[in-house]
Amino acid sequence: MRLAILAYDGISPFMLSTPLAVFGEPFLAGGHGVDVCAEAPRLSATGGLVIEAPHPLSAARKADVVILPGWRDADEPVPDALIAELAAAERRGALVVGLCLGAFGLAQAGLLDGRRATTHWARAEAFAARYPEVRVDAGALFVDEGQVLTSAGIAAGLDCCLHLMARLSGVGEANRVARHLVVAPQRAGAQPQIIARPTIATSADKKVTDLLEDLRADPAQAPALDDLAARMGMSRRSLTRHIRARTGGSLGDWLKRARLAQAQDLLASGARGLEAIAQRCGFADAHALRSAFRAELGTTPRQWLARQRLD
Repeated sequence: MRLAILAYDGISPFMLSTPLAVFGEPFLAGGHGVDVCAEAPRLSATGGLVIEAPHPLSAARKADVVILPGWRDADEPVPDALIAELAAAERRGALVVGLCLGAFGLAQAGLLDGRRATTHWARAEAFAARYPEVRVDAGALFVDEGQVLTSAGIAAGLDCCLHLMARLSGVGEANRVARHLVVAPQRAGAQPQIIARPTIATSADKKVTDLLEDLRADPAQAPALDDLAARMGMSRRSLTRHIRARTGGSLGDWLKRARLAQAQDLLASGARGLEAIAQRCGFADAHALRSAFRAELGTTPRQWLARQRLD
């Protein structure tokens, strides 16, 4: 498996480092390759930095995954050389990823026509106006359309790359990388981009974070919100407010995603029998598990498992 990251003059070092952080040493140790490719060997970057790209753009033609990590200006067309590599990657069946404003490059290459896509919320209106053939989901963190993926801003780029890691190496490995990076494992792509997400500054914040981690470890639990509030020593309303601030939604929505993540992990690790998996994860039955897959991922468990690794 080879990944190619397309670099360019004026790139954000943070945006470039996003896929490099996710697909780091363990991924490379597994026999995979990650190449940073550019038209020129030396590139300017924001902050006055200079970056040396070790591979020419032509190296991207051997990649199974091609990533455009952002773009320097949504009002400036992406150069033809980058567009050509994106289009060539799509034609040969490689996965193509546009992080943040990188979605503009994918749309310019015609890869998003008739597909759902997202980008940074501040440029979503301009994106939709410029590319009316694209079904823009301005609120999503990232969108997976199978062969083509797009994401919102920098943090959402991490989510998208972790989601891609789950497809390539399994949910367990994606969650391990997320823990190493100290970021939320497998945030759902449909989660809103803009969420009031305060830092953990109070004892109540820490209690809620510990509670969520406890539920994530065993999502088959089905605690009543009132019981949890009593255990936490706070009102139901206060607990609900803290949970919404940390997850962007209700406890039920978050628990459903945690259960789905565990089901993905079990399927990827070889577990069989949807009824047994559903019970282990806290779903009522296999039908409820299938419904969760369709609602959250737009696919069935069998289809999701089939596409976890590229041929």
